[in-house]
Amino acid sequence: MVLALCTPLFAIGGGQPPNAKPLTEDQKILHVLNRLGFGARPGDLERVKAIGLKKYIEQQMDPSSINDAVAEAKVKNIEVFNLSTAELFAKYPNPAALLRVLDPNRANPNQAANQNADQQVTEKERQERQQKLREYYQKYDLRPAATLMPQIVSNRILRDVYSERQLQEVMVDFWQNHFNVFAGKAAVRWYIPSYERDVLRPNALGNFKDLLVGTAEHPAMLFYLDNFESVSPNAPTPGGGNGQRLQQLMRNGGQITTQMRERIRRQTGATDAEIDQRLKQMRDNQQPAQQRQRRGINENYARELMELHTLGVDGGYTQADIIEVAKCFTGWTIADPRGYRRAAAANIKGTEDQRMERLTRTQGIPDNIDSGQFYFNQRWHATGQKTVLGQTINEGGMKDGLKVLDILVNSPVTARFIAKKLAIKFVSDHPSDALISRVADAFHKSGGDIKTTLRAIFTDKEFFAPETYRAKIKTPYELAISSIRAIGADTNAGPPMLAMLNKLGEVPYGYQAPTGYPDMAEDWVNTGALLERLNFAIALASNQIPGTRVDLKSFEASDKSALLDKTLATVLNDDITAATRATLLKQIEQPLPTVKAPSQTEETDMSMPNLGPEGQGGQQARRNRAARLLPASGNPDVFKVVSLVLGTPEFQRQ
Repeated sequence: MVLALCTPLFAIGGGQPPNAKPLTEDQKILHVLNRLGFGARPGDLERVKAIGLKKYIEQQMDPSSINDAVAEAKVKNIEVFNLSTAELFAKYPNPAALLRVLDPNRANPNQAANQNADQQVTEKERQERQQKLREYYQKYDLRPAATLMPQIVSNRILRDVYSERQLQEVMVDFWQNHFNVFAGKAAVRWYIPSYERDVLRPNALGNFKDLLVGTAEHPAMLFYLDNFESVSPNAPTPGGGNGQRLQQLMRNGGQITTQMRERIRRQTGATDAEIDQRLKQMRDNQQPAQQRQRRGINENYARELMELHTLGVDGGYTQADIIEVAKCFTGWTIADPRGYRRAAAANIKGTEDQRMERLTRTQGIPDNIDSGQFYFNQRWHATGQKTVLGQTINEGGMKDGLKVLDILVNSPVTARFIAKKLAIKFVSDHPSDALISRVADAFHKSGGDIKTTLRAIFTDKEFFAPETYRAKIKTPYELAISSIRAIGADTNAGPPMLAMLNKLGEVPYGYQAPTGYPDMAEDWVNTGALLERLNFAIALASNQIPGTRVDLKSFEASDKSALLDKTLATVLNDDITAATRATLLKQIEQPLPTVKAPSQTEETDMSMPNLGPEGQGGQQARRNRAARLLPASGNPDVFKVVSLVLGTPEFQRQ
C-alpha cells in the first residue's frame, strides 16, 4: 500500500501537459527554489516574493554579494578544509606509509619472504602492531585516514542545507560530477579538500576554461585517471644512469664497484647502510623481464578529457587524437603522490629532509615543492610535434597540454556538449535541440562564461514552460537535502547522516566511474530506491537519525485531515493533485514501515564499493552489524503525515 504513494514516479515524463495553464507566480518561485537550489525552506516563498524573482536569480548569480554567515559558521571547524594536502598527509597519515616506516619488515609487500611472514602473523602479533600504531597516533596527535571522507561529505551537506548561496552549491555539485573523482581510489581522498576548495568552488560560476585547467592540473584528477604516471617511453629512468646500471647489475647477480658506490653517495647523499638496504630490496624484488612494469603513456585522462569533460562521446575525435592528447600531457605529475614522505613516521624518524633532498635531486622535482603538489616534469614529457583534431601542437613542455585545453574550450562541439548537460540539469531530462542550440551559442560567444550560459537557460521560454514544472526526479542526494530543508530540520551532518545517504545510493565523491552520478530519472526510479526514499523520510521526520533533529509542533492540528492540510501547505504550498491527496488520506490510516538501519561500516567508515580506508582489516566482518538508529520520537500522527508527504511524487519531483 505504501508503494502506491510513490508509484506515479514511475511515469518518468512528469511535468504538466503541454497545453496546461502558464505557471503561477508561486509556482515559478518554487520552480526556481528547486532548480537553482536544494528546495524551499519554510518561509522561503515569501522571502523571494519580497525580493522579486528576477532580482533573486541575479543575486544567486553573484554569490559573493550574499551574506552566508550561518553556513560558514557551520563548516569553519571542519579541519580537513583548513589544511593543505601536505598537511593532510602528515596529520591523517596513509596507513600503508606508517607501516612502511614503523615496521621495516613489511616495507616491501612484494617480497615472498614477507608474504609468508604475513601469513604466519599470530593474533597476538597483529594486536601488538595495532597497539603500536595507536600509540603513535596518540603521541603525535594524528588522525585516522578513515575520518577524511566523513568530514569532506559533512562539509557538502552543511553547505547545501544552510547556505544562502544555493545556486553556487548546486553548481559545485554539478561540476563535481562533471569532473568526477572517486574517493575510494588509493590516495584520492587526501586530495579532495583542495580539489573542492581551490578548484570547484571558486570557479563554479566563473569560466569553464579555469575549471578545465584547474582540474587538469589538480592532483585529485591526475591520480584518479593515472596521468601522474604518464611518461614518454623515451624518458630516462628515475635516478639516471646509476639507477639503470644498478638494476642491470642486480639482474645479472653482480656487485657494485667502489667507484659506483662513491658516485651514488655523492649524488644522492645516501649512506653506505642505505645503499646496502636498497641493493638488498632490489635483489629480493627482482622479477622476470615479462613481469616488470613498463613505463609509458597513459591514455585515461586524454580519453575522459574529450569524452566526458569537453567534446562528448560523439565529439568527432579518434583514437589517434586520444594518443596525441595523452602525449601532450606526459610529465603532468605529482610530488610524492601517496604522501609517504609526509607521513608522520618520516617526521618521527627525523628523515624527512634527507629523503626530500634525495628525491629532488634524482627525480627532477623542483625546489620548494611539497608532498601532493602538482609539478611538470620535463624529463617525462614526450617531445616533438603532435596533431590533435587536425591542429598542429608544438608549443613545447607543459604548453603542449595547455594548448590542447585551449583548443577544446573553443570548440563549438564542447559548447553544445556543456549546453546539453546544463539543460538536462536545469530544464528537463530531454531538452529540445532548439534550447540546446541557444544555450550553446551563449556559451561559445561568451568564451565559456558560466553565468552568461546559465542566464541563457533561466531566461529561456522553456525554463518556465508548464511541461518543465516538476518534470525532473530528484537524485537521492537532492531528495535528502531538500527534505531536511523543507521541514526545517537541523543536522550536524555526522556519520549517521552519511550512512543514510549511502543507503539512498548517492554520496559525494562516491561514484567509481568517471561519468559521475547520473542526472536522469531512468537511473534512479525503481521499486527498491523508492522504498529507501520513504524510509529516509520516516527516519528524518521521526528523529531516528542521530545528530539530526526536527521539531514538528508547528505541523500539529485538531484532526488528521487538518494535519494533512497543514503539512501540504507548508511542504508543497498546497500544490498537489487530487489523486495524491486521496492516496494520502488512505495512507494516514495505515502503519508506517519500520526503518532498517544502515550498516555499521556505512556509518563509521563511509564504506561503499571500493570506498573505505585502505589497509584496515575486519571490514567485511563488520559489514553486517547494524548501526544505531534512535527510537522514534515526537507525535506519531504528525511524523507519519510529514514523512508521507515527503514521499509524494510532488515532493520527489522538482
